Amino acid sequence: MGLYLGLDTSNYTTSAAIYDTDTQEIQQSKKLLPVKHGEKGLRQSDAVFHHTVQLPEVLAELQIPGHALNGIGVSVRPRNIKNSYMPCFLCGEGLAQAFGQILQIPVFKTSHQIGHILAALYSSGKLSWIDKPFLAFHVSGGTTDCILCKPDEDLFSITPVSSSLDLKAGQLIDRVGLMLGLHFPCGMALEQLAMQSRQKFRYKPVMKQADCCLSGLENQCARMQKDGIPACDIALFCLTAVSEVLIAMTQQALKHFPEIPVLYAGGVMADQYIQNRLKQQIYSEIAFAEPEFSCDNAAGTAIYAALHGCSERF
Repeated sequence: MGLYLGLDTSNYTTSAAIYDTDTQEIQQSKKLLPVKHGEKGLRQSDAVFHHTVQLPEVLAELQIPGHALNGIGVSVRPRNIKNSYMPCFLCGEGLAQAFGQILQIPVFKTSHQIGHILAALYSSGKLSWIDKPFLAFHVSGGTTDCILCKPDEDLFSITPVSSSLDLKAGQLIDRVGLMLGLHFPCGMALEQLAMQSRQKFRYKPVMKQADCCLSGLENQCARMQKDGIPACDIALFCLTAVSEVLIAMTQQALKHFPEIPVLYAGGVMADQYIQNRLKQQIYSEIAFAEPEFSCDNAAGTAIYAALHGCSERF
């Protein structure tokens, strides 16, 4: 038992966390990568530069007692699939390796997606789910995935169930937000804008079996803006459509895997409007990450290290 450091250097956020297995409490420190107004993200070379600058800053906020660390968890790739790679994750991996060698403690490598899932399980009080099959949605700027998680020697194995065949939900939200003059990443501001609308929208998802297609939604929102529809209504339509897509994907998945719990993780799932729609329509047991554990964070990688480093699970 003891303290475990987590690192995550995604294309959105520089983040670090400390997990105390004695108290089961997590301290987080994170900082968004700077994106100029009107731009929809960063080139990988720029992301690597900003992580290099920001990692010492986020670590300083944690005031880590190096002598008390038992291990380090770090995300080294987006997902646990073949050829999953982004240069920005090299920043966290390199620092973790250096700390591990200097402090003579183990380094446990995992994926950004596993980190999201563990952070969501932790913050929703569902870490016990790692001992049984469950469905997990990872909904962000880079993924709109439904996966089946089953216990194995590396905590759990992942089997793809369904995904978006084109745009990802977070991409759609950011593109619509930028179109409406919001700052990247646009999720929180788009939700606040949508709450000003008094309209009610219906949307029939475009599905190909269990998979979804989202690119048409961007075009619909652009047409609405061209037709003079108020920005708040466009924002609400966008979030309503994303909600309906996730409801349809969940219902399709539960047809194949009935009566197992469903976890929702990733930055998009911090949206309370989307959460409420899912709670109204999905009748299986479901769980959501708390907002501070929904967006990119290192809490899950710290938990991953603790689960591997402890002789017994907590």
